[in-house]
Amino acid sequence: MSGKNILFAEVTHVSPNGFWLLLDEEELLLPFTEFPWFKQATIAQLCTVERPSSDHLYWPELDVDLSVESIRHPERFPLVAKTTTPATPEGNAARQKDTNA
Repeated sequence: MSGKNILFAEVTHVSPNGFWLLLDEEELLLPFTEFPWFKQATIAQLCTVERPSSDHLYWPELDVDLSVESIRHPERFPLVAKTTTPATPEGNAARQKDTNA
């Protein structure tokens, strides 16, 4: 009978500057400056983390996927996500100007 291989991931501490994630025997810090997608998340959203493979983490409530290597070495993975302009009349005008340029 073959068993299911369970990969462990647990949030162990949250501070105003970031949070710590325990992966098996290794604890990693995710500072909000390096991982801004988590800054406005609730504790429940941070703690709902899945580890489908040894190098893949997924936060389903936030729709965030990360490789473990990007946490260990964020300098190798520059941020490429863009923030969106807020849905306000001013933001709509800015988006319209960008598309007309």
